[in-house]
Amino acid sequence: MQLSNNHKDCCSVEEPKKAAPHNHKENHQHEHSDDDGHNHGAEEPSGIIGHWPLLTALAIIIVMMVLEYGFSIVFSNVIQLVVFIPAYLLAGYDVLALAFRKAIRLDFFNEFFLMSVATIGAFAIGSYSEGVAVMVFYSIGEWFQDSAVSNAKRSIKALLDIRPDSVDVIRDGKVINVLPAEVQIDEIIQVKPGEKVALDGVLTSDKATFNTAALTGESRPDNKEKGESVLAGMINLNQLAELKVTALFKDSKLSKILEMVQDATARKSQTQLFISRFAKVYTPIVFLLAVLVVAVPYFFVADYNFSDWLYRGLVFLVISCPCALVVSIPLGYFGGIGLASKNGILFKGSNFLDVITTVNTVVMDKTGTLTKGVFDVQEVVVANGYNEKELVRIAAALESKSTHPIAVAVKEYAGDEISGVKIEQVEEIAGHGLKGIIDGREVLAGNAKLLKKFNIAYDNAIDDITDSVVVVAIDKIYAGYITIADEIKEDAKQAIADMHALGIKTVMLSGDKQSVVSRVAAFLGIDDAFGDLLPENKVEKVQALKDKNLKIAFIGDGVNDAPVVALADAGIAMGGLGSDATIETADIVIQNDQPSKIVTAIKIGKITRSIVWQNIALAMIVKVAVLILGAGGVATLWEAVIADVGVALLAILNAVRIQNIKF
Repeated sequence: MQLSNNHKDCCSVEEPKKAAPHNHKENHQHEHSDDDGHNHGAEEPSGIIGHWPLLTALAIIIVMMVLEYGFSIVFSNVIQLVVFIPAYLLAGYDVLALAFRKAIRLDFFNEFFLMSVATIGAFAIGSYSEGVAVMVFYSIGEWFQDSAVSNAKRSIKALLDIRPDSVDVIRDGKVINVLPAEVQIDEIIQVKPGEKVALDGVLTSDKATFNTAALTGESRPDNKEKGESVLAGMINLNQLAELKVTALFKDSKLSKILEMVQDATARKSQTQLFISRFAKVYTPIVFLLAVLVVAVPYFFVADYNFSDWLYRGLVFLVISCPCALVVSIPLGYFGGIGLASKNGILFKGSNFLDVITTVNTVVMDKTGTLTKGVFDVQEVVVANGYNEKELVRIAAALESKSTHPIAVAVKEYAGDEISGVKIEQVEEIAGHGLKGIIDGREVLAGNAKLLKKFNIAYDNAIDDITDSVVVVAIDKIYAGYITIADEIKEDAKQAIADMHALGIKTVMLSGDKQSVVSRVAAFLGIDDAFGDLLPENKVEKVQALKDKNLKIAFIGDGVNDAPVVALADAGIAMGGLGSDATIETADIVIQNDQPSKIVTAIKIGKITRSIVWQNIALAMIVKVAVLILGAGGVATLWEAVIADVGVALLAILNAVRIQNIKF
């Protein structure tokens, strides 16, 4: 019989070998040892003899039962011992060995010692076939449990572990095949049609089409133009593409995603932690109750028979094994993490699957979260004698030092006009805009608050414009403004409607001006919307909501959203457009930047929690019922082991079905 790495301490799940990085809400839930504190190496059965001994033992028990009950052949005790002892050792060698190793360390309260006592006790009172049957079916149940846990873990890793083993890189005019880890930043790699991209980069070919399903959960082809970003894990669909590498193999977004998923299995939910603690208390109590079932009747039952009451105590021990609980619960959470990954959502731990179910208020950033973050210049208005070309050139030169989507839009609108412009002493004024020296003149470019900060008069009509506005001042004189519009994401309105259908309040916080924020909120149907906010103002707003005992999920994508993401009960980052700081801080990452995935994440959390509690209820009801029947002498060892294995398998099948749910 082979008991895999998972078969230890009621199949407690093997955790990643590498410690997960620090996370702001880990709350010491990240444990690196098994639930009883034993290390992973010394206590694991060797598994060298494979599965054939267990199958041989099963065949022996079936043949003996057929001969005894089908053909009424009665075997002497000697023959039974000669047949059943080898079968018992074949089925229970690993269990007995592990129970012994724990016992010499005075660790008696575990399911291995429990099963060993129960089966040896059955032999002691002459119930040989039942003793073997208990060990055989218990081991079969463990076999199924190990396989289910291993498959769940493999499926999670297989969802994203799609990094190629080699990559074609151009060096000295030649294409050579090397390991991805050997490629340096700024080198050019080639990706053939049908190949997976090995490293993050920008497209140097004119255009190419990629399948992004591994990263986003969406199979729709993504057409890329020269200069656009391409990420590791995407699949080139139709023509040879060349990329300029922008990140080392270990730093690619896919590598970080893999780390997130692998580390997620180490962060346990409150339910898992409770069951682990419950099992530690539950097992010694069961031992004590089993002893009482045997001993107490001696003082109250007139025709007390020790063998009869010992048999009842053994039934009590067999059915009390907590494996169905301790295995099916982490398996359920693995299923939830795997289902989320299939849908382009990364939970950084099973604890966050629980947290997301408690959320009653969703707070969202605007730009890049509900809108595409792709801005276009709509209008240029000049004042005080400046012309449009000059205003755009000066504003774009200053904005070229910022990565904000609005700044990028202004820069792209100016095109080559800023070439040769002298840019000096650029300073970012948080929540306001930029200040710098352009061709020897002091320039301010940002929102209206920036000009107010420097006491520069401007056209008050700007305050009534609903689009985003870049107001420009040159040498402390108002020079004009540029209006810029963003596009709302296609699924944003439906996402808000779905949140309302779940009874969730929606709030939008933005640094954009209130008129823009109010217009977007009204179109989407958001309950409350606040604009003109600095990063610290967003923190204050979220803290105010938390002070009302609301459970908050915050969704953002920019660097300035990281503090709010950290503060929320569930921090969610938009992983496609989001900054590394926000993604690192977040508890949940949405890979394709779709707001509708927020609702999907909540539903997956609720489905997972529901199935986990179904398994808890199923296991407890069946076990309590058979415990009572066993103590009353109604249930036999056969019924006890069938009930124990049966409830474990039902719980496993219930947990596994999570991975097959479609959205």
